[in-house]
Amino acid sequence: MALDEIIISRAIIDRYYEKLTSCLSSDVAIVGGGPSGLVAGYFLAKAGKKVALFERKLSVGGGMWGGGMLFNEIVVQEEALRILDIFGVRCKQYDDHHYTADAIETVATITGMAVRTGLTIFNCISVEDVMMRQDKVEGLVINWSPVEMAGLHVDPLTVRAAYTIDTTGHDTEVVKVVARKMAGTLDTPTGGIGGEKSMWAERAESDTLKNTREIYPGLYVAGMAANATAGGPRMGPIFGGMLLSGEKVAGELIQRL
Repeated sequence: MALDEIIISRAIIDRYYEKLTSCLSSDVAIVGGGPSGLVAGYFLAKAGKKVALFERKLSVGGGMWGGGMLFNEIVVQEEALRILDIFGVRCKQYDDHHYTADAIETVATITGMAVRTGLTIFNCISVEDVMMRQDKVEGLVINWSPVEMAGLHVDPLTVRAAYTIDTTGHDTEVVKVVARKMAGTLDTPTGGIGGEKSMWAERAESDTLKNTREIYPGLYVAGMAANATAGGPRMGPIFGGMLLSGEKVAGELIQRL
């Protein structure tokens, strides 16, 4: 059977633009493909919501790939084991409170199940602005990450979403745009971005869930972005709070949609 290079190119272009045009309007847009964003996308898609996830880098998974200092094992606490069980990720008990899992298996399994469940992922796309309507975030302004990296003057495109979740981790990329450009204050202790504090794993894990919420009309934060926005500490290579945060924000949005 003959293969045609032009047909190969046309197939890629046609299928990609089918995905892109179908996600120009979504129930939820997730910015950042780390563990909390992937888990949130899975639960939202499983509930039948149209969800698009935009990741700046070529690969999703955030900091989970490298475990701790490139030792590609992650730690989760007992409360989060049920999330990994949902995805079928294998865990090993380390002691009474700590469990380990292979970082590569975890990312690959969660990503695969999320996509098969209905989450649409767009990699190499950066969010440079938000679309506002009557003091509410109602969409994202996106461009190719290589355009941003090269500093090219290329106008972006816009996608609409009923709700947006910032799961960009330490950088709080969407929150920073809203804090800089929009009127009003964030739902944080200071009214602005509190900034990430130093390592305190136990406190950070509980704060991650507490800080997962809507911090501006139409904009939620989850995962490490929740702590960095509210002024909580970082937690390092323990990921239970991140997984539970993704589940929490998905549950709240499923109720609101």
